[in-house]
Amino acid sequence: MDASEFRKRGKEMVDYIADYLEKIEKRQVYPDVQPGYLRPLLPHSAPEEPEIYEDILKDVEKIIMPGVTHWHSPYFFAYFPTANSYPAILADMLSTGIGCIGFSWASSPVCTELETIMLDWLGKMINLPPQFLAEKNGQGGGVIQGTASEATLVAMLAARTKAIHRVLSENEKLIQGDIMGRLVAYTSDQAHSSVEKDSLIAGVKIKQIPTDDKFTVCGSALRKVIDKDKANGLIPFFFCATLGTTTCCSFDKLLELGPICNEENIWMHIDAAYAGSSFICPEFRYLLNGVEFADSFNFNAHKWLLVNFDCSVMWVKKRSDLTCAFKIDPVYLKHDHQESGHITDYRHWQIPLGRRFRSLKLWFVFRMYGVKGLQEYIRKHVKLAHEFKDLVLQDDRFEICADVILGLVCFRLKGTNKLNEALLKSINNARRIHLVPCHLREKFVLRFAICARTVESAHVQFAWKHIVELANQLLQA
Repeated sequence: MDASEFRKRGKEMVDYIADYLEKIEKRQVYPDVQPGYLRPLLPHSAPEEPEIYEDILKDVEKIIMPGVTHWHSPYFFAYFPTANSYPAILADMLSTGIGCIGFSWASSPVCTELETIMLDWLGKMINLPPQFLAEKNGQGGGVIQGTASEATLVAMLAARTKAIHRVLSENEKLIQGDIMGRLVAYTSDQAHSSVEKDSLIAGVKIKQIPTDDKFTVCGSALRKVIDKDKANGLIPFFFCATLGTTTCCSFDKLLELGPICNEENIWMHIDAAYAGSSFICPEFRYLLNGVEFADSFNFNAHKWLLVNFDCSVMWVKKRSDLTCAFKIDPVYLKHDHQESGHITDYRHWQIPLGRRFRSLKLWFVFRMYGVKGLQEYIRKHVKLAHEFKDLVLQDDRFEICADVILGLVCFRLKGTNKLNEALLKSINNARRIHLVPCHLREKFVLRFAICARTVESAHVQFAWKHIVELANQLLQA
């Protein structure tokens, strides 16, 4: 494919993507295929000779699309949203075309500098304390990670290094292996499973702090566990607070937890993967109160801020905490400006070496939507969630299982878990809408998340009517 054909095919692909997104609600939201469906449809090995583009595009519809779950369908209400917008798609095209690998300032200066500035822009949009920003030669700053799971792991590893150095400085007779076996991390019993996985990778113990009746961690619960662990010779070093849990979008009490972490030399990381985008709205910013006590903070702009995956934004108060943990500096990666106070080499802030030019997506989206446009988008989703909640409350056979604060509604039929499992199965088997469940305490609960950029009140009303019809059939049977 030469440049001339690329121009032609590129325009065709833009048309294909635009048509796909414009007409997506006509597609069945959840695929009707079985595991292993794809292998019989593809050759046993790659073709020896080139194939023509038209045949490949035909196979997209024939082979690929039947196996796609349409996350951007307005009938997709599962998990949490994954962002999608035309400006972000265009920015991703440009990033791919430029094709730089921005592991250091020298490897592509603008890739580093735009990321630093965009994270400062976004930090100001959510009113982060200035300690988290890089401007004016601050000690903090932001970085784009791949996912919230990655950001938590990076924070945990940095906290581990910091704790080991601190304990060694207090007791020179100890060795690193002695300390590693005593380190203990904490998180909520409602936290995402990735936090536990991160602890496995980091090789440290982790304990879940029990939550209250609102599914939040309070200060007294954390204090109780810390005191017991210290009495048993353990070294508490890391706490992952959650703002907007995956199960029910609950919020840990930062104003109680933060002072305890600071007092005990515990690194507090805040995982706001879903909810963080909402903090650009002044009416939701109170949910972030207490961030001033944190060492690091993260959310997925690729969930709810119209920036396509992947773009998980992370800030730290002291970037030296990351670079001390991850800095490996072979001669082939060094450059003349790496000691400059005005730039950073992001390879020292992350697990991988290479990184894509992801900040272009933020730059395009911020400029083409503006803060006001993004705020309107968040508010629309929250309004639709409350519309669904009101519909549920009008039917006394159903119950709401957790506070509805943002764009997630947790609900169920009053009755057994078996009844609700059957309801969810009938919903997803019908493939008109798509939902996933969670467990809240001992209850099997259905989650209804407002996800698609194009979702409207009519889609929410249809979804509820469909759920009620299936519930009626189930209860009659």
